[in-house]
Amino acid sequence: MSRFPSDAALKRRSFAMAAAAATAVLALAPLAVHAQAAFPSKPITIIVPFSAGGTTDILARVVGLYMSRDLGQPVVVDNRAGAGGNIGGQAAARSPADGYTLFMGTVGTHAINQSLYKKMPFDPIKDFAPLTRVAMVPNLLVANPSQPFKSVKEMIAYAKAHPGKINFGSSGNGSSIHLSGELFKQMAGVDMQHVPYRGSAPAVSDLLGGQIAIMFDNMPSAIPHVKGGKLRALAVTTAKRSPALPDVPTIAEAGVPGYEATSWFGLLAPAGTPAPVVAKLNASILKALADPEVKKKLAEQGAEPHGEKPEQFAAFIESETLKWGKVVKESGASLD
Repeated sequence: MSRFPSDAALKRRSFAMAAAAATAVLALAPLAVHAQAAFPSKPITIIVPFSAGGTTDILARVVGLYMSRDLGQPVVVDNRAGAGGNIGGQAAARSPADGYTLFMGTVGTHAINQSLYKKMPFDPIKDFAPLTRVAMVPNLLVANPSQPFKSVKEMIAYAKAHPGKINFGSSGNGSSIHLSGELFKQMAGVDMQHVPYRGSAPAVSDLLGGQIAIMFDNMPSAIPHVKGGKLRALAVTTAKRSPALPDVPTIAEAGVPGYEATSWFGLLAPAGTPAPVVAKLNASILKALADPEVKKKLAEQGAEPHGEKPEQFAAFIESETLKWGKVVKESGASLD
């Protein structure tokens, strides 16, 4: 008798194995669906491309706290400052596209930098999946109280009488805070010295200490110091006054007609993040922005919540890229 199975026996065995495999796949299918539906199953990280204590950081922590409650997983902030937000942007773009690493983008990282820097470590459009804009934020022109001017008109007069003596800090070269100052210089016809920092928080610290004279800071990080009497608010950079500081005039009202500059912030995921994950994250962020407690906290900081669908945020980023690209080109600004 042959020790080897017959062809018929081999066919029967092959059929049995195929049937068993098919049964196993069917048995595992519900588990795969369940695993996909279980997102998130571990902590989520929001990379913030500026230092702790600045506006980008504040907004990420406020929204992240609500998201952690809604999604049932911790949402932690990872501050990676430097290069006008490009260091954090690069880290986020290279992260796995699984929804567990998000990025708090800004008008700088996603609309200005690609026109400002000769070499970008990531593509703001191709390397990211937009989730939603989070907030629109005015910049606030603030001065150390020791400065000899108490209004925009007085500041302009002082700057013209003392060219280059007023120095203004920013969260980094090419940031909205920096370009707000450059736009002011152009429109007011004054010469001021720019001093870049690795984030808004250290710049504000030096402003409080008198190392720099003024700053066009994002409102959330400046308001506490204004209300505490440590900084003098001269004007807001938006076309309309802010409800958070209704007595503070706009720069246009205060002496520079037509001036307007607004910062915005939004959450993004690495490109290739699965559509169901993007949808779930978008829904969670929109819930956060609609929550009365979150609205109150943002309003106290001078930030206006601005939730939207991913495709709307994507279109907005493209329009902002064109807008600021023209501004950078006309100003002649460029960074290596």
